[in-house]
Amino acid sequence: MKPLVFLGGGRITSALVAGLRRSGYEGPIVVHDHHAKKLSQLKRQFGVTPERDPRRALASAGLLVVAVRPGSVAGLLQGIGPVRKPLTAVSLAAGIPLANLRSLFGGPVRWARAMPSPVCRSARGLTALSFERGFPAKARAEVRRLFLRVGTVLEIREKQFDAFTVTYSSSHGYHALATLAGAAQQLGLDRGSALTAAAHALEDGIRHWRESGIALARLLHEAATPGGVAAATMNAMDAAGYSRVVERGVRAGVARARANAKD
Repeated sequence: MKPLVFLGGGRITSALVAGLRRSGYEGPIVVHDHHAKKLSQLKRQFGVTPERDPRRALASAGLLVVAVRPGSVAGLLQGIGPVRKPLTAVSLAAGIPLANLRSLFGGPVRWARAMPSPVCRSARGLTALSFERGFPAKARAEVRRLFLRVGTVLEIREKQFDAFTVTYSSSHGYHALATLAGAAQQLGLDRGSALTAAAHALEDGIRHWRESGIALARLLHEAATPGGVAAATMNAMDAAGYSRVVERGVRAGVARARANAKD
């Protein structure tokens, strides 16, 4: 079995490798990175093979995952040079289109884009996939199987990728949890109770929606009785511009992703 090769040993590689090992994936994994400490930690925790030379890492690859920051993609791929053998490559770089990847990396490389959530560490992640035209069915199935090991997979059109990227991030949940719990603490609730209450509001409420199949509008109506406490809370949030603030945030994220394609 040829190795799964990661170029880049940062946070998302660590999360993916953790999720894969948790799922029972026992295949060889090679990780290239310039930082010896990252490689040492990944080797110790997950049994990966560290490789400081990206060309040697690439030479052994059965499936290649490019997991560096968007600003580092061009330098990395151009530094490696053209590939001589057929290769399936998956880019995790936000905002870098398939067309750019093809132009940066010469040779018989078939490209896919993936956007996996760091929650894949616990095998409860969500990954969006997009494939270039003519991507072989067998290779497509291989890529899907890999990410299905760490959670749900959603195949979308590439032009939807930026909107997905700014919407699916687990940072929204963590941000909302911290903000809601912080507001409760300002009202006098102790931190532990505030976090428990806020986590229930977010996690358990959303889980109920997902598992019950009940329409979101109906659940909102059920949870916020007109004239009640929950309704007063939501109405005040909306009046303060809650929807506008969220829209402004996701638009800023999309702008950053699109800028990545030009950098």
